[in-house]
Amino acid sequence: MSGWPILSTITFLPLLGVAFLLLVRGDAATVARNSRLVALWTSIVTFALALVLIGSFDISNPGYQFVENVPWLPEFGISYHLGVDGISLFFVALTTFLTPICIIASWESIQNRVREYMVAFLVMQVLVVGVFCALDFVMFYIFFEGQLIPMFLIIGVWGGERRVYSAFKFFLYTLVGSVLFLIAILYMYLQVGTTDIPTITAHEFTRETQIWLWLALFASFAVKMPMWPFHTWLPDAHVEAPTAGSVILAGILLKMGGYGFIRFSLPMLPEASDFFTPFMFTLSVVAIIYTSLVALMQEDMKKLIAYSSVAHMGIVTLGIFTFTQQGIEGGIFQMLSHGIISAALFLCVGVVYDRVHTRQIAAYGGLVHRMPIYAVVFLVFTLASVGLPSTSGFVGEFLAMVGAFTANTWVATTAMIGIILGAAYMLWLYRRVIFGELTKENLKSITDLNWREIGVFAPLIALALFLGIYPKPVLDVLHASAAHLMTQTQLARVVSPEALELAGQVPKIAATR
Repeated sequence: MSGWPILSTITFLPLLGVAFLLLVRGDAATVARNSRLVALWTSIVTFALALVLIGSFDISNPGYQFVENVPWLPEFGISYHLGVDGISLFFVALTTFLTPICIIASWESIQNRVREYMVAFLVMQVLVVGVFCALDFVMFYIFFEGQLIPMFLIIGVWGGERRVYSAFKFFLYTLVGSVLFLIAILYMYLQVGTTDIPTITAHEFTRETQIWLWLALFASFAVKMPMWPFHTWLPDAHVEAPTAGSVILAGILLKMGGYGFIRFSLPMLPEASDFFTPFMFTLSVVAIIYTSLVALMQEDMKKLIAYSSVAHMGIVTLGIFTFTQQGIEGGIFQMLSHGIISAALFLCVGVVYDRVHTRQIAAYGGLVHRMPIYAVVFLVFTLASVGLPSTSGFVGEFLAMVGAFTANTWVATTAMIGIILGAAYMLWLYRRVIFGELTKENLKSITDLNWREIGVFAPLIALALFLGIYPKPVLDVLHASAAHLMTQTQLARVVSPEALELAGQVPKIAATR
């Protein structure tokens, strides 16, 4: 791997596919067919490179690997700086994994402006992978905000009846929060003299400064996740987005907020993170319980799954802010697992929507009589969302709750109520859609999954079960980086030098530094 800029290759290779897409010529049918093929093969090759990246990763090294650092604007301390550690590695892999699935899922459902649709998805992949690889704040912010544009177009052009309203709501919510993030970046640059993320992470800000910077970052990350009560843009965006748009939104884009908390808030601003921990616990528990209750009342399948995503992200933030090894690893694992499970659930909704053209739960019932394969697939991901042991959903929730019980027993106990409610709304959804008598005339001729749809679900099922039965490969990669994050956080959360001297910890901390 020495000398090969593999991160740059993975990040920007989809732009080569975009160039080929712009060169496609012929009649409308030829352009659509070739556009699908070019986008699919580009995304598959990119995913293959991500697998090479995973295979070459040193799990014992907690620092950044495959680093590329080239001066960009050296007079301003800005550089082209890429790198991945155990935390960001799998988010890169998840992005490259879901992109070809989105393209295959859109093979028949998208018939208008196919080339432009594929361009939007490939550009989206470039920007999202860039978020997880960037080690310079200017680059990170460009990627972080740039992904709003293709997602805005995907919702606004190929979405449902209220697509324009939902696209603007999504854009404005996320943009407003990020303005404060930009102000925080400018302040840190003026204080440190560089936008290099590792350098800023090593800088010690005063407690008061940390609190203000933490709030600025929170404004952006809380909307991106989204956390309660900043989640109101999400149900509308999911309902109006095309199926693949919902897949990439739930599977990848929601993870950028949690990634921001892990990458910036905790290691850069540890004292402020400690100060705001009760606040984060409160928002997390409210999100888990409140949005689960709201999900129970939904009549639209997409809205129900959207609210379930808010509840699952509450488990993520709960785990992250326990400041425990299990909690942080559980939060990260939960994000990865949710990226697989929520993507599959939205694909399940898309399957029946393409056949019946409605997402209303009351319009279904008894599908097991006509779609037995679909019923099995839907059951697997319903149980994975519930957190059934042997599925990936269980591992992340279990670790996050172990960390929560270690940090605060009452918070963890209250959060467990939301997990029970999660089982209630998912099993209620499954019962209404799959079981019962097949009485509706338009469902009596509905067809089961075809080979293309089975091919889409097969890798998702395999991953959800493999990570649930044998999570060790992922946890081994996460362990060193999570332990390093814990060290960074705990070193700056000490109470006073006098207390440390009494505990005999000063020499140990000095040696660690």
